[in-house]
This record gives sequence, structure tokens and C-alpha cells, in this order.
Amino acid sequence: MPSTFTDKSDIPAPPEEVRIPLQAIRGRGAATAMAHRFARDVREVADDGWGYPPGGDNAADDAPAAPVATRVHLETARSAICANDSPDIFFELSVNPYRGCEHGCIYCYARPTHSYLNFSPGLDFETQIVAKYNIAEVLRSELCAPRYVPRLINIGSATDCYQPVERELKLTRSLIEVMRDARHPFSLITKSSGVERDLDLLAPLAAQRLAAVYVTITTLDATLARRMEPRAAAPHRRLRTIRALAEAGVPVGVSVAPQIPFITEDMEQVLEAARDAGARSAFYTVLRLPWELDTLFREWLQVHYPQRAARVMARVQDLHNLTDAQRGAGKAYHSDFATRMKGSGLWADLLRQRFSTTCRRLGLNRERVELNLSQFRPGLLRGQSSLF
Repeated sequence: MPSTFTDKSDIPAPPEEVRIPLQAIRGRGAATAMAHRFARDVREVADDGWGYPPGGDNAADDAPAAPVATRVHLETARSAICANDSPDIFFELSVNPYRGCEHGCIYCYARPTHSYLNFSPGLDFETQIVAKYNIAEVLRSELCAPRYVPRLINIGSATDCYQPVERELKLTRSLIEVMRDARHPFSLITKSSGVERDLDLLAPLAAQRLAAVYVTITTLDATLARRMEPRAAAPHRRLRTIRALAEAGVPVGVSVAPQIPFITEDMEQVLEAARDAGARSAFYTVLRLPWELDTLFREWLQVHYPQRAARVMARVQDLHNLTDAQRGAGKAYHSDFATRMKGSGLWADLLRQRFSTTCRRLGLNRERVELNLSQFRPGLLRGQSSLF
């Protein structure tokens, strides 16, 4: 017989929604394959309270999920060189052989670009890798174009050019070979020890002032690095890479970016260790959270550092000098060119002072690495000989 209620006060309140707790995925930075901003449908998993008893017929459902596999998609690139007019970026041109990055760094500002491919900025960004297999041929063609004017090119500005798939595809190596053949100067940035494979190319080019390398080290804390950058080289391994590059005569700098308040708190120690390993320059940025990255980073905080999540986000907002109205709207940072990289306000000024004081004490950034644009010879790419 159905239950009846004569008074609204007798009606039991509906149970509160119970969400399945987020879990760290072994070897991955993101905890979920969140929907991207162009998705028409958004699906969320929730626990309805009717779970199967342990050892029952559906006990297999309780077994640990299989590791998330990485899939590489080959893409025919139509262009190689990407220009930017951002005054806060030290290079004007860049080349990125890969979209997405298996390193899985949770703070990566390139994650939202995966939305344009109909992939999630979360797990898809680090498991669905797009490789531009013909990138070297396209770059060769663009460097040969009559209207091309040589400017500093950076390789790997968006996603790491030495992520794991590079071992087999060697797209970055092919780009370096094109640069070598054209005598075109370039820099590259990575957090992978894979760059050591190409020392046979980089060392001679560095001797001609045609190449420089920057290695990113966000922290010396191996446990934190494993959570934050799960498939990148360990911090001590990156220091060995800096040493190997420096000993080979390659100008090498260290990037201590991004600085995340109450998470990466050992900037001075990183700079000193990098200097001791052979780095002669350094730079930093503060955490930026564009588009879906805001939600992803907050989710990561809830998985790994729930007790300090609110404190971290409040300080991130401080670093970007947000107003009370902007904070109330949930905004996490300013995207304008003038302040997005280093932030503004009191806390940004304190961070800037920490960095500059440490660099001055360690002797970093005393000499600017000047690469030589005058050696560019596009005719060499067309098989012409050179008198110089």
C-alpha cells in the first residue's frame, strides 16, 4: 500500500547528492576527463547509494580501473611557425611538433587548447597526443619562403617537445636538423632528459651561437613533482640534464615556472641547485588558470591538498590583484599582457623581489644569451652552396 502524507512537514527531505570522491589516477595529472567548453552535453558520475555488496556478482566493478592508455594521432600539419605579438614573451616565433603532452603537468596553460580538437583538457590532454608527422618538411618550406625574415624561434613553447613519444617519432630532432641546415638560431624549453639525446646536434650549434636550452624545474620535492608533473623527469634528473648541457657548451637556463603559492615554496633552492649544475640564466611566471584549467586545478587541489585548497586559490587571486567583485565571481587571474605572467600587487611584488634577490646573489642573468641571426642561409635548404 503506498505511503501517504497529510502534511507537507511529514514529507521527508530528499537525500543530498552524494558524489563519487575524486581519486588520483596513477601516472596522470588530471583526475577526470572533464567536458571541454564547446561540449553540448556534460555528464557527471554520482553514487546513488545502491552499490553492490563486496564479493557479490558485481564485485568486479569494485576492482581497480585499468591504467589509462596513451594514444597518438598523426596529423598533417599545414603550417609550422606560429607568430605571437605578446610583449611578455621573449620570442616572436615558435614551433610545436605535438599537441597535448603526456607529462600531464596539472598547471599547463596549454590544456584548454585541446578543446579545439574536441578533446578534454583533462585526461585527454595527456592521453590523446597529436603528432604533426610532417612538421620538419613544412618548416623547411616556410624558412625558404622569399618573404621570411629570421627571428628567434622557440621549439616546444606550448607542449613539451621531448615528451615520451619523441623517442620513437623524433620530430623535434628533425626540426633541429632543419635549423642546422639553414643556420637558423633557436631555443627550446623542456623538462625532459630526452634532450640529451640530441647533444650531438645542439653542441656544435651552440658553439656557433645558434642554440640555447631552458630546463623547467618547478620544485626539488620529488613527491610533489610526481603529483604535479607525473610523467616528467624527476627533479634530480633534470639537474643532471642541465649539467650535461652545460658541460657540452650549450647555453642553458632554468625556468622555475609556474610559481604556485603554498605548493612550490622552494624557488631559492631550485635556483641554487640549477646554478650549481651549470645554469647561467633563469626566469619565472606565476600560475595562470585560463578557461577549463581553473576547474582542473581546483579539482587537483581537492585530490591532493584539500586542507589548503582554499588558501592556495585565495593567494592565487592575490597574486593577480583581483577585486572583491572579481573574487566573488570566481575569477582566478587577469589575462592582460601587462600582468598575466608575473602578476601584480603586494604578493606579486614580494615574489619578484625573492626571485631578483636570489638571482643577484647567485650570479644568474648577468649575461644575456645573444643568438646570431646573421648566419641564416635559406639557400642551403634548397641545396645551394654558400660562400660564408
